[in-house]
Amino acid sequence: MVARRGPGGDGPDEMTEETLAYRDNPRFWPYVRIARVDHWFKNVFMLLGVFVAFFVDPSLLTWASLPVLLLAVLATCLTASSNYVLNETLDAAFDRKHPTKRRRPAANWEIRRRYALIEWLLLGAVGVGLGLLVNLPFTGSLVALWVMGVVYNVRPMRTKEVPYIDVLSESVNNPIRLLLGWFALIPHSFPPLTLILAYWMVGAFFMAMKRFAEYREIGNPGVAARYRQSFAYYNEPRLLISLFFYAIASALFSGMFIIRYHLELILVVPLLAGFFAYYMQLGLKPNSPVQNPERLYRERGFALYMIATVAFGALLMLTDIPALYDLFNVDLAKAPTLWTLGRP
Repeated sequence: MVARRGPGGDGPDEMTEETLAYRDNPRFWPYVRIARVDHWFKNVFMLLGVFVAFFVDPSLLTWASLPVLLLAVLATCLTASSNYVLNETLDAAFDRKHPTKRRRPAANWEIRRRYALIEWLLLGAVGVGLGLLVNLPFTGSLVALWVMGVVYNVRPMRTKEVPYIDVLSESVNNPIRLLLGWFALIPHSFPPLTLILAYWMVGAFFMAMKRFAEYREIGNPGVAARYRQSFAYYNEPRLLISLFFYAIASALFSGMFIIRYHLELILVVPLLAGFFAYYMQLGLKPNSPVQNPERLYRERGFALYMIATVAFGALLMLTDIPALYDLFNVDLAKAPTLWTLGRP
């Protein structure tokens, strides 16, 4: 066993003879692993943008749209992998303080930093380059996705260390992915802002639940703070309160979108509420699976519930129920207003 001081002088880190061999004779596979191809499933969040685009313009629902969508997905996956490489490379010293993440390639001394940074730049350049083959608004969204990876990971910004901002700056990738799905098909207009904000808050709920599960799993505030600086501020009550904020904000923005664009979706609201409750139940479990969202497919009950909810919502998007508009019709308030902002 050989002990060496970790990056930044944060104390000795143990390296086995095997990990020393990795450094002396770098292998290809660890560099594939830090690109986290298994996390590409997160780009499924593009599908909402794609589906809403089809709903707005049904003429796009043809086989001719398939090649551009496949190209868009590939470009997004490569750009996301660029961010994953940066994340794991810069987090190596912190991951060594985590009970499970210390086995990641960068934390386990299996990669060389300079090679990883070259990989980060190459993946980002290829991803954005492919995006240019789609259209400029799509490329702009890809650049935003890549830039947020820098903002989240690189000092002096490194928003992942700032309480609440860490959750919001990571979950903003949700609406960016929505834009990527939308702009791949409709580059000349913008999707509804209420939907974008609702999607952001859903992502914030997921991320805050992950933080909560990580904090509980570590089980030691001091150790947690050494692993992630924001945990020096967080505790279970604060994280739970933030979860309620994100869930309620998502519900309010979703309701505004439903009323404005397609009232039939109000019928899926109970299932969506159940989805939040189900996810929170998973987050409260010991060794919670929400710490590794890429493995949530193993929770078969949750996966089936999510598929059923998405399928029912998609069906409602394609359904008209005129009686609902009569049922939920509400007269405008008759009370006089004190002032009017903007155009009357």
